[in-house]
Amino acid sequence: MILQYLIDENVNPIYPNQIRLREPDIAIEVVGESRTPPKSTLDPEILCWCENNNFILVTNN
Repeated sequence: MILQYLIDENVNPIYPNQIRLREPDIAIEVVGESRTPPKSTLDPEILCWCENNNFILVTNN
């Protein structure tokens, strides 16, 4: 199973950008991108999305 990460909108955008540049094989999505929940989605909904789509949530709050 490939690990997939969903980066919360509260994480500085430099982190997913740098990970994508340095490790392109890591599956990284960010809240607000086309295939993810929109920005301002409540945490419980994001957690459900992660569970349904096999993502690990990365946040700083």
